[in-house]
Amino acid sequence: MIRTTLLALTAAAALAAQSSARCDRACLEGWLDRYLDAFVAHAPSRLPLIKGVTFTENGQRLEPGDGTWRTVTAKGGYALKIADVERSQAVLMGTIREAGTPTIFVLRLGIAGPQIAEIETLVIRNQMAADNLDTIARPRAAWSEAVPPASRMTRADLVRIANMYFSGIERNDGKGVYPISKSCARLENGSVTAGDPARVLGDGAVAAGGRGRTGCLEQFQSGVFYYVTRIRDRRFVAVDPERGLAFAFAFFDNASGDTRNGTLADGRTVVSGPTVPWTWQIAEVFKIENGEIGPVESVLHQVPYGMGSGWSSWEDAMSSRPRG
Repeated sequence: MIRTTLLALTAAAALAAQSSARCDRACLEGWLDRYLDAFVAHAPSRLPLIKGVTFTENGQRLEPGDGTWRTVTAKGGYALKIADVERSQAVLMGTIREAGTPTIFVLRLGIAGPQIAEIETLVIRNQMAADNLDTIARPRAAWSEAVPPASRMTRADLVRIANMYFSGIERNDGKGVYPISKSCARLENGSVTAGDPARVLGDGAVAAGGRGRTGCLEQFQSGVFYYVTRIRDRRFVAVDPERGLAFAFAFFDNASGDTRNGTLADGRTVVSGPTVPWTWQIAEVFKIENGEIGPVESVLHQVPYGMGSGWSSWEDAMSSRPRG
């Protein structure tokens, strides 16, 4: 733990030191493209990495060039890019080909001047979900639309409101405060799981994997997520006030056992959730305007119960407190 903390402090110091040469949006998105080019070429030597760069894949610390660096074969057809200019963070939620198979890929880069200081990746080997994203091809326009200057929120407020989404799901009882727009639509692993598919895919589109049955707000108000026992290690690693975006990594724990027994907001008693303990590792982005969450997009996969991200102390990894 001491070594992990020291490495994190070293990277944080490097990121802070480059404030006088900060990357703008185009610069940060360019770093994502540059990484993907080197990645597909299996050539980490093409990237300017700081000494001792921290690189994780699915929560495991590796050396650049290891893991999926060996098996990636091509870029995919979907790429949602998020830029945090203030903190020099760039995020990609997209797809790649691994051994020729469509695969979901999430990349976070921490940029320190002319070098990469942090590399965090999720490789989600769900071919159907990756195929869905590739079919969609173009992220919805809302992600790239600027919020009018007079309506922009502070970084702290964007994190606070996005975090209420996580808190609303954790031990959901339908009685919380849910700052969610009625127009909210959620794309999850390439399928619309809440809201109107046309808001995600355009008029007349049919959602890959099925249509959302209810709106985001209605799902929260129903109490249907009660079996999610803890949402922890909530790291808001990229925030973009210009576009009203907050991106986070988190873990959704499902403790199973008696936590599967619940009462919905309408009084019905139900049994739901997994029959054995396990965790969702998730990457999720929220668009917030006028104090409400509108578009939501996430990718996720099942991991061992209680798993950590490789970027937090054990105490932070087990905490529901947001960090960002």
